[in-house]
Amino acid sequence: MKIQFDEKHLLAGVAGEANGVTRSEYEESRPNALEALASFREKSEKGLYGFPHLPFQKEMIDAINQYADSVHFEYDTVCVVGIGGSALGAWALDCGIRGPHPVQGAFTPEHPRLVILDNIDPSFTAAALASMDAHKTLVVAIAKSGATAETVATFLIVRDWLERALGDEAARRIVAVTTLGKYEEVPHKGEYKSPLCELADTQGYKTFGVPENVGGRFSVLSPVGLLPAALIGIDIGELTRGAAEMTHRSWQPDLEENVALRAALWQWLIWIRKEKTIQVAFPYSNQLWGTAFWFRQLWAESLGKKRNRAGAMVNVGQTPVAALGTTDQHSQVQLYIEGPNDKVFTFWKVEEFGSPDTIPARTFGLEAVDYLVDQTLTKLIDAEQRATAAALSMNGRPHCTVTLDRLDEEHLGAFLQMMEFQTAFMGELLDIDAFNQPGVEQGKNFTYGLMGRPGFELYKEEIEELEKKWAAAGQGTLGSGAGNGVGAAERT
Repeated sequence: MKIQFDEKHLLAGVAGEANGVTRSEYEESRPNALEALASFREKSEKGLYGFPHLPFQKEMIDAINQYADSVHFEYDTVCVVGIGGSALGAWALDCGIRGPHPVQGAFTPEHPRLVILDNIDPSFTAAALASMDAHKTLVVAIAKSGATAETVATFLIVRDWLERALGDEAARRIVAVTTLGKYEEVPHKGEYKSPLCELADTQGYKTFGVPENVGGRFSVLSPVGLLPAALIGIDIGELTRGAAEMTHRSWQPDLEENVALRAALWQWLIWIRKEKTIQVAFPYSNQLWGTAFWFRQLWAESLGKKRNRAGAMVNVGQTPVAALGTTDQHSQVQLYIEGPNDKVFTFWKVEEFGSPDTIPARTFGLEAVDYLVDQTLTKLIDAEQRATAAALSMNGRPHCTVTLDRLDEEHLGAFLQMMEFQTAFMGELLDIDAFNQPGVEQGKNFTYGLMGRPGFELYKEEIEELEKKWAAAGQGTLGSGAGNGVGAAERT
């Protein structure tokens, strides 16, 4: 397994002094990186954060494989009901190994498709149900808390659809992935059991647990991502083997060996020292497109924080953007090269595509066509990436590159684990908690209140009062009091 990080186009000698980092700045900051490594490792070994340990949980991996084997050939569709981290990881794995939708092969019980219901748009849900055969569908409902409004609402609709077709047999076609023990969420009520877990217990659904110290955006190598992957035929043993190797590398103090820590340090320097507040993930592979959206959530929710660990107001964050090479050379690169110089670009490259891609050896007497004859798409996509990189550098736009030897389960598992470690290290460098999400919880609590969930009445009252003030203001603002975040966010 080989994954490389190339930082040379982040250097001041390439991007210019105003936009690049010097080697001396990097060398002087090595102690910061080693401190971040030690700090995160201590927290991980105390059990605060569990994602580094997931690839080594053989019992979990074996249980998933055993279940997948036991139901093999009973379905041609796996329907995942989840949102955010409970859906994006499964999509990244499916897209990365089996290829992007809609160009995957025809789905059969031997080659089932993956349908992900990750939004509550009624038209989207209805269209998804119409596209599936209830007699050939296995439903996987995923919610760590077991109470996420979007997931629960969609699951109730899917469950009813399944039961109307299958009757009592529907329970055999439903799996719940959630917290199996006690879970604290309801304000003023303390701990409670996941409602999805309670429903599974009463209805007889198969269950898999989400470790309490693994948050949704870091859960791709837990049953959240591994179960859907195994059910559609992805080798999760190879996925976790690659992730385990990356984990070993990510605990090393040698920055040349520890690619996640080295990448985090360079990204931290270019962000903080050169004020590059937008991070563009730029995969030159359609199979990594799902991973780009998975990364977008990981980076945004982990690093966008109002306060640091000491409680001081910092409002830190780097906005992640997904761009696809070469497609978005024709839709975004004009902005990237000539627009505001507030971005850093991270190219994701695949060295070996492993697909036949030779351009037919037939000429037409046209210079603008015939020069491509008998060359390959692999050579062309590499030339396109190099050309985009050169154009960015010529215009003082810093960028770096992560290269995977090839895209298989081992490399994808390692790459996902690398990005999770890089994010965790970045949180330490920024002195923020990369594993909480108070901003997200505020919106969730308002939703629960508006929908009448017991225990959330105060949130309904608060949002109704705010809406009255906004309406009275007439301009959609509250003047000096608007957007200060005081209230529900401070209580969560």
